[in-house]
Amino acid sequence: MANNRQPFNVMIVGQAGRLQYEAVLFAASLRHCDPNFAGRLIVAEPQPGPLWNNDPSIRQPEVRALLEQLGAEIVPFENRLFGQAYPAGNKIEGLAALPAGEPFVFFDTDTLITGPLSEVPFDFDRPSASLRREDTWPTPELYGPGYHGIWASLYDKFGLDIGPTIDASQPEEYWQRYMYFNAGWFFHRCPREFGARFAEYAVAVRDEPPESIVCQEIYPWLDQIVLPLVIHSFGGGRHTIPEGLLDGDVSCHYRVFPLLYARENDRVVDVLETVTAANKIKKVLKGYEPIKRMIFQRRGHRVRALFDREFLPRREQMIRNRIKREKLWMR
Repeated sequence: MANNRQPFNVMIVGQAGRLQYEAVLFAASLRHCDPNFAGRLIVAEPQPGPLWNNDPSIRQPEVRALLEQLGAEIVPFENRLFGQAYPAGNKIEGLAALPAGEPFVFFDTDTLITGPLSEVPFDFDRPSASLRREDTWPTPELYGPGYHGIWASLYDKFGLDIGPTIDASQPEEYWQRYMYFNAGWFFHRCPREFGARFAEYAVAVRDEPPESIVCQEIYPWLDQIVLPLVIHSFGGGRHTIPEGLLDGDVSCHYRVFPLLYARENDRVVDVLETVTAANKIKKVLKGYEPIKRMIFQRRGHRVRALFDREFLPRREQMIRNRIKREKLWMR
């Protein structure tokens, strides 16, 4: 059946170290699971500059060559706001490297595509983001403002109405009552518009936080603190695409390989091990020790045997601790 959905581009960040190898995995999984994807796969690459201690670019020629063979375009960008002090800011600043006015979907590089991404019915006029998250921010203090006071002050700072973002089905002062996303994926009709506002809000919260959050840690959560505000400002919200696609049948934000093997379903493991089986990919990925040991030396299956995926521990930290006790943790 013909796919008449609106074409769009995909952005990930690629840079020296772990992310360059994850970028190869992402590109390989996209081509394997969605061979009809017609958009551009853009690997946004930070360039060396005064905000970095070392050169963050992809310096291994074999990695660059493989990414290009997999259909990725490596597009450079300059860091003017974050850099070494907050590498997650690359997902904010890198949006400026994408073509203006063309819809995009951003993914964290530690993601696998496991289904036909091009068939997801994105509503690019109503942005959204990942709801696969825990209550990582804020942590209200006993005598300080609660969840409502903290979030309301952030919306007020940017002249936004918190009212439409409240999930009234959740109890007052419960974290899920307030719009909070994982920044592992998000989308919009224009990367330049979205990125400019994302940067504006992030810098404002970093440099002039409302009084209600002066005692809150903003790192590494800054992108997730401001993402709900940005999405709301563009008329988006929760669930603007059907549930069960991203973070479901079509994508998996695995984060680190021990967690992938511990908790993800068999389809995810099958995609991972299928796309890494080709010699040209295996040869490059062996340069990254966690991939070499987890996938090619099959330590991941030792991790997998520790858990029943129907009855996983409720908190991620409990999963991590079990893997570390068995001396199988790698990042």
